[in-house]
Amino acid sequence: MKPVTLTTDRLLLRPFGPADVPAVHAACQDPDIPRWTVVPSPYRHDDAEQFVGTTVPDGWRDDTAYTFAVVTRADGTLVGSMGLVRLDRLRTVERQAELGYWTAKEHRGKGYTAEAAAAVVRWAFRELGVERMEWLAEAGNAGSWAVARKVGFQREGTLRAKLVHGGIRRDVWIGSLLPSDLPRDAAPDAPAGPAAIPVQEPTPYLPYPR
Repeated sequence: MKPVTLTTDRLLLRPFGPADVPAVHAACQDPDIPRWTVVPSPYRHDDAEQFVGTTVPDGWRDDTAYTFAVVTRADGTLVGSMGLVRLDRLRTVERQAELGYWTAKEHRGKGYTAEAAAAVVRWAFRELGVERMEWLAEAGNAGSWAVARKVGFQREGTLRAKLVHGGIRRDVWIGSLLPSDLPRDAAPDAPAGPAAIPVQEPTPYLPYPR
């Protein structure tokens, strides 16, 4: 996959570049980011360089993670990171992906992360043929859930002892978003040209009666 760029009213979602290293390093000094995500702790300048220069481009090239730098359109300030991860089921009959993100402390509470997430999931549904988007977070991560809920995710339950973090096995919240959960209007700008991945006919869905 070649990296793409998405836009929203206030944000630009673009590939990370070398100039983002200082901002990534500064953002990840906030203890809440390593507490709730898998970034290293302590987070060194070398970790930011590795993330920007190797991890992100390798993810796009190898179709393992599609990661965007979320920046403001007004002045290019880095708001956070947003991406699709665990893409091993993207090109299988499951046609699934997982949404992951972190937000710099000073930019929380402004609706930026939900705005970026909505753009990414619409792109994934329309251009990648994703039929089920998953969200997972360590149980108790209320901030991450607030974003997912705003986008339209439905929390499906708790996966017991799913995550090992800091040498401790922890519970995980899981949620999902289907294309049918989103309104049809207000779609974000799409990349120019054909769909990023040839999209097949949707797989029929037979929900269990509730």
